[in-house]
Amino acid sequence: MGRDHRLGNDLILGRNPVSEALKAGARVRRVYIARGLRGPRIESLVEEARFRGVPVEEVDRARLDLIAGQQASLKHQGVVAIAAPLILSDVEDILTYAESRDEAPLIIVAAGIEDPMNLGSILRSAEAAGLHGVIVPERRAAGLTPAVTRASAGAVEYIRVAMVTNIVSTLRELKRKGLWIAGLDAGGQCLWETELKGPLALVVGGEGRGLGRLVRETCDFIVGIPMKGRIESLNAGVAAALVIFEAFRQRSDT
Repeated sequence: MGRDHRLGNDLILGRNPVSEALKAGARVRRVYIARGLRGPRIESLVEEARFRGVPVEEVDRARLDLIAGQQASLKHQGVVAIAAPLILSDVEDILTYAESRDEAPLIIVAAGIEDPMNLGSILRSAEAAGLHGVIVPERRAAGLTPAVTRASAGAVEYIRVAMVTNIVSTLRELKRKGLWIAGLDAGGQCLWETELKGPLALVVGGEGRGLGRLVRETCDFIVGIPMKGRIESLNAGVAAALVIFEAFRQRSDT
């Protein structure tokens, strides 16, 4: 269903992402902080790094921008970490994790999300709601770039993420494993009136395009978010958060 991946993403930018990466384990190899940068959050980050045995070096802003390279425009907030490659999960690992917790699998599939901010937001919501994992495509999508890592505010360090070559094939395999596939799209049945308690994969389509035809046909049902205003759709990250936390709410009631 998936493969083990190691991403060559060895830069972590921003105070929260670096702090969470340090707390999550031994991935961080070195931390660079802008000279003169102070405050409780920076002191806490430095203390965590030292506790983990990670070297911390103060450098001027020009050198920090040089270390960040083309990613400097992502507003590193004066903190950059050099880290080992991020290791991604296999889809089977996500299902095994759910089984180990004696819980019905709850997965979100980001099918074609191209905006790093949206994908980061989805990862953050998924981790906050305790989802078992996130599935993303290898191509024609945002990918787990430094921008996504920063937008996730460190959630990528905790949530299991599987990267697959074919979303439709993966959805079909999940169905064979006993999961229901719910697509999120305008015009679907009302989200608030749909049961989301069983083994479930929630599928969010790409910005503007929504669910592709084959992905939509593979879904067992489609849910939509009721809207009263004049706009026709929500930001993909916001829409995903609503469906994620509705599933979380329903499962918390059991």
